[in-house]
Formats: sequence, structure tokens, C-alpha cells
Amino acid sequence: MMKVKGIAHRGCPSRYPENTLISFKETVKLSYSYLELDVQLSKDGVPVIIHDTSVDRMTNGQGRVKDLTLAELKELRIGGTEQIPTLEEALTLLRDQLIIDIELKQMGNLYPGLEEKALTMVQEMGMLDQVFFSSFDHYSMVKLRQLEPKAEIGLINHSASPALFPFLKELNARYLSISLDYVTPELIQRCEQENIIFIPYTVDREEDMQDMLRYPSVLICTNELERWASISSIG
Repeated sequence: MMKVKGIAHRGCPSRYPENTLISFKETVKLSYSYLELDVQLSKDGVPVIIHDTSVDRMTNGQGRVKDLTLAELKELRIGGTEQIPTLEEALTLLRDQLIIDIELKQMGNLYPGLEEKALTMVQEMGMLDQVFFSSFDHYSMVKLRQLEPKAEIGLINHSASPALFPFLKELNARYLSISLDYVTPELIQRCEQENIIFIPYTVDREEDMQDMLRYPSVLICTNELERWASISSIG
């Protein structure tokens, strides 16, 4: 079966709760080529998958992720039935299925050791060739590169900037994620020239999807997996 060229944003959030194993299973079922997930650290230093720095929005509990142990996080429920997954659980599920975009939710020194622990988990599972690491915190990606010269790396930035390109080259980073609001044909062309895989986020509306179809090199990030699968197959 042909893979759908696109990044499933936190799994398949239009059908199942984001960043949960059931949401990731649906992504595999829909034959997506990439999946993005968000990694933070529990109080006892375990890489866990959740987007927000607190559990308030997604679970039946309250508090900051970094203040709760893995055991405490596992007691919480998302959508009544799902647990917060560990990175290890997600990697085990997704092995040999697709490329995983591991977004490290580092912010300054919020999670000391996050880069080492996420990287070590990937290395121990022999999955370095199946993932790339990304972050809004570019210092985090500098650290990741120092830790592992062979790791694939991506930078996330809200806005576009020409200053990103020399930095991407310096880091030997292959992926660049920019908010859809800042995307121009010139930016896409520059990424093509620099051999950068360009990821606009988040592309959910049909008209934006149709627009991105004009650029075969672009790898969109979307919450609307079924919509993009339908549009891209026709296109």
C-alpha cells in the first residue's frame, strides 16, 4: 500500500486523543509516512509523550509533568481510557512502521537531561535511522548534535528567517518546520536549493492543502489525516 506523504500531528487527533497509543495506531492504519509526537520528562526522569507542560488540558489530573512521577502520570486518564505513553512504549509500537518526528519540549533548562534520555532510548532500541529530533529550542538541537553526530535533526520556528539556513547547515540538520502563515514560494524554493525537507504546520484546511499540492517537495504536518490522504491521492 502506498504511504501518504505527510506528518501526522500528534497522531490522529481528529479521531482519537492526541499523543496516545490508540491515536498512533490509527496513523499507522492510515499509512502515513511520518508521525510527530511530543516528549517531556517525568519527575523521575522518564521520557513521556504529552504536548503541554501540565497535564490539566489532556487528563483528569492537574499539575506539571515535571512534578509528577511516571507512576503518578500513569494513574491519569486521557479521554477516560487512555494513558500518557512513555517514549519507549511509542517506539515499540511504531518500530518499522514510519518515520518518527520526536519533538523535544525543552525550554531553557526546564528538563535537564531530556536530550540525553530521549536519544539513549532511541539508540538502545536501535531506531536511530527511523527518527528525527526537532525542537523550538534550538539550543536543545545543538546539544543533540553534540551528543550524536549521526542523528537526524530538525529546527522548528514560528516565523521564517534567512538566518535559519546557515544555522541548519552548521548543525547538519535536514528538516525545517515553519508556521503555515509565513510560507511563501520563495521559502519553499530556498529549502529545495539547500536540500532541506520543508515542513509547514499545521495544514488542516482544504484550500491550504490544495495550495501545498503545488509543491511536491513539501512535507505537510496535519491534524486532518483523512482529508489530506484523500486530497493528496487525487492530486
